[in-house]
Amino acid sequence: MAQIKLNLQLFSGEKTEKATPKKREETKKKGQVAKSVEINTAVILLSMFLFLLFGRQFLFDQFEHVMKDYLEHNLLKDISNQNASSVLSKIYMQILILIGPFLGVAFIAAIVANISQVGFMFSTEAINVKFSNLNPIQGFKKIYSLRAIVELVKSLLKITIVGAATFYIIWQSKQELLNLPFISIREVAETIYNLVVKSGIFASASLFILGVLDLFYQRFDFEKNIRMSKQDIKDEYKKSEGDPLIKSKIKQKQREIAMRRMMQEIPNADVIITNPTHYAVALKYDEEKRDAPFVIAKGVDFLALKIREIAKAHDIVMIENRPLARALYAQTDIGDEVPEEFFKAIAEILAYVYKLKRKI
Repeated sequence: MAQIKLNLQLFSGEKTEKATPKKREETKKKGQVAKSVEINTAVILLSMFLFLLFGRQFLFDQFEHVMKDYLEHNLLKDISNQNASSVLSKIYMQILILIGPFLGVAFIAAIVANISQVGFMFSTEAINVKFSNLNPIQGFKKIYSLRAIVELVKSLLKITIVGAATFYIIWQSKQELLNLPFISIREVAETIYNLVVKSGIFASASLFILGVLDLFYQRFDFEKNIRMSKQDIKDEYKKSEGDPLIKSKIKQKQREIAMRRMMQEIPNADVIITNPTHYAVALKYDEEKRDAPFVIAKGVDFLALKIREIAKAHDIVMIENRPLARALYAQTDIGDEVPEEFFKAIAEILAYVYKLKRKI
């Protein structure tokens, strides 16, 4: 029977693994995130149409004021450079007051829509010019890619949604439209205004639903695009391990963990040998586990002070013996049994401690 040999290295390049936190961070720095532009558009439009709905009286009053002021004070003025400049400046200011709220609402809505999707993020890499994007071959690939098809479907859906929303509102308001020839100009303006606002709100809300669905797709597509191969993960790990900053952080974290563990062991000590201020060594003797007393904590200066404070809080006996404290600190590490040369001195200390605790 013929045997088929597979080279597993061929599969190591397949991007089947989820992206690591480091890869995600690098991708985010490049401005590549999973977000839906449709949600941004829908939120901006919806907020503006809601402003038109609730700020109708303000807008009508402001527009009426602009027209009245122009017709009463500016229409019959003699045209001169000074008059024209004054009139235009006044009109510009009134128009700014009229459209300023629109711009403010749109700006705030755009910020809220972006932050709600990707959080606070600023990247200049996304706006850098990339000449590779001008490659016609790459352009044809993009045209016939899955993403291009999805974008085409979204565009068709948007046109359909906006058209359907507008048709629905117009159909529901057909009687009001038929009455337009028989009502005043102000009522005509209000009717058209209400019709536009209703259509806009309905279409924007529908686009928002489409945007939510698009966001799910964008996140799925984003996760697929940032997948890594097993080899990528190995290379990243090797690179990170070789980074002095990463190594320093890892060692710092390990020291912090070891320090916390050491502090948690101090209440189990039988005795603390002190300098008395600069050195402190905590000893434990458990004849069932060890043949000799062993060190469970040690420290100098501030750390020695913390050891003494914990010992005092747990009523652990502290013995001042400067030479022994210095020697134990210099010759032992956490978990080490005390050297044989110190057996006699430590045995006397433990006997004294046990006597105090009435263990013998």
